Amino acid sequence: MKILGLDYGDRKIGVAVSDAFGWTAQGLEVIVQRKPEDVMRRIGEIVREHGVEEIVLGLPKNMNGTIGPRGELSKSFAEQLQQSFGLPVHLWDERLSTVSAERTLLEADVSRKKRRQVVDKMAATIILQTYLDYQSRR
Repeated sequence: MKILGLDYGDRKIGVAVSDAFGWTAQGLEVIVQRKPEDVMRRIGEIVREHGVEEIVLGLPKNMNGTIGPRGELSKSFAEQLQQSFGLPVHLWDERLSTVSAERTLLEADVSRKKRRQVVDKMAATIILQTYLDYQSRR
């Protein structure tokens, strides 16, 4: 069963997908948000291409665990995903996923320009991989 991981941002959405066994997450692409209908169309294409059966969407929480305005936008996007595709959508705590992705890219000595291009995809990969790891321990 393949699972789609999304890191939802104001301008970009990082996308990752699991392997068929649900063991590993691989970064796929970054969707630039221009029109909402284009975003849903592209996600739909990815769902079909990869045979996705579930979606994991990063839920940005404040460090004290509360959900702020950004988290509310993610919850609303989760509802849109569920209505559009009829798949289970799991909200997953994404605190520090982008920070972790940035740190990893810095340690790998990736240039600033290239970091901007891949950080969202890497954050989606981290979100999905932590979800997969949690599910495997259950």
